[in-house]
Amino acid sequence: QVQLVEFGGGLVQAGGSLRLSCVASGTFLRINTMGWYRQAPGKQRELVASITRGGTTNYADSVKGRFAIARDNAKNTVSLQMNSLKPEDAGTYYCNAGLKTSWLRDESDYWGQGTQVTVSS
Repeated sequence: QVQLVEFGGGLVQAGGSLRLSCVASGTFLRINTMGWYRQAPGKQRELVASITRGGTTNYADSVKGRFAIARDNAKNTVSLQMNSLKPEDAGTYYCNAGLKTSWLRDESDYWGQGTQVTVSS
């Protein structure tokens, strides 16, 4: 059973910082791309940032220069450092990972349960 668990959400004032972390546990062979998505009320879930196993990163235009994604392959973790937060960054943040659980199958997408980020103006 594979599980992604997020940590670090909370309430912060605009201009402040938060750090989200996610750890993958369970039985799998390899974690490929990991990422963070967010969903604001009434809006679709959107990609915030992703990072490949090799460390190549991708960011939504709205967070470039403010957020930084990193991963530790040995610890099966991914983090998102969020600086200069804006009210529009608020939402539920979800950890995502493409996991290879069998050499006979393609990778599967896994999601965390979500962690709430609230930014007060």
